Amino acid sequence: MDQVVLRGVTKRFATKTLGDIVAVDNFTFSVREGECFSFLGPSGCGKSTTLRMIAGFEDLSEGEIELCGRPVSVKSKNLYVPPEERGLGMVFQAFAVWPHMNVFENVAFPLRIQKMNRADVNRKVADALAHTSLTGLENSYPSDLSGGQQQRIALARAIVTRPKVMLLDEPLSNLDPKLRESMRFEIKELQRTFNFTIIFVTHDQSEAMAISDRMMVCDMGRIMQIDTPENLYNKPANRFVHSFLGESTFLNVLVRDGRAYAEGDPEHPLDLSVPAGAAERMVVAARPNAIELSGGSDGYQTHVEKRIFLTDRTEYLVPVGNQILKVQTPHRVSFSQGEKCAVRLADPVWYPADDEAAEKERLRRQLV
Repeated sequence: MDQVVLRGVTKRFATKTLGDIVAVDNFTFSVREGECFSFLGPSGCGKSTTLRMIAGFEDLSEGEIELCGRPVSVKSKNLYVPPEERGLGMVFQAFAVWPHMNVFENVAFPLRIQKMNRADVNRKVADALAHTSLTGLENSYPSDLSGGQQQRIALARAIVTRPKVMLLDEPLSNLDPKLRESMRFEIKELQRTFNFTIIFVTHDQSEAMAISDRMMVCDMGRIMQIDTPENLYNKPANRFVHSFLGESTFLNVLVRDGRAYAEGDPEHPLDLSVPAGAAERMVVAARPNAIELSGGSDGYQTHVEKRIFLTDRTEYLVPVGNQILKVQTPHRVSFSQGEKCAVRLADPVWYPADDEAAEKERLRRQLV
């Protein structure tokens, strides 16, 4: 069953300096029951605006939103259900805990709004605190607790009403890296325990890939690709997705007579199979750890311009034409700086040449 459905959702903003901005452009997708679905993208891509429209904090310019089979925003009918009537749990980047309330009262607040009796409030709050490792801290105030504990207060308050859908907006970004990693597992454990659906907004790709069943990658207010983390990484739909998820290295090539030449070297063709319909200018993309580096004659002949030893791999920068290719190898593959070598892109992905206008628009949106 689909618990969250968006159909043709669009949001426009009017700004004084940049004119009209389409922050969300015709988003249509659904999130299944019990799924963890992440929105991922750079600043200005539309992910937080979309979450705010699902929550009811922003109205739509066009389209409709349905939660658990119930329409909550339909622009054509001027239907708008306020946030407090949508039955959602929400956790935000800034924790949003009330400093004048102790832990118990922070978590009990949504139940008191519902005018629940004291015995049920006590029982439900105790259960929520137990599941977020806050038992024994009922009388403490947020200012006395760590950032991780304050975030657990926000999680406990979100689950205390047993929502069917949880909205998480950058909930871990204010935590240190080690705590952030442990909180990912705690959120997934809460989801398994209470069987709620999660919509998770983040700019951290590793965080999204660790927690998500599916992810939506956005750019400039448009959906670029929706898929599993594995497929997004291994089969990116376009250059933007390739560059945004994981490390990438790109090579501008010129296609002539069915052969590909690195830009800056029209004399030595690359050992690549040019796809049918390739334009004269293309971009070849590969993961740095998937490029072969050898000392033989099989591949493009070059040399190591720079060698960087890292904890789990060695990174090499090698010239190819007038460009620098980043290659990562296990430590057992070792070359010295300045040493001759050959590089071979075993199974690269081909994309059209850069769209400079798209990059300018991306930068403009980040100012909004």
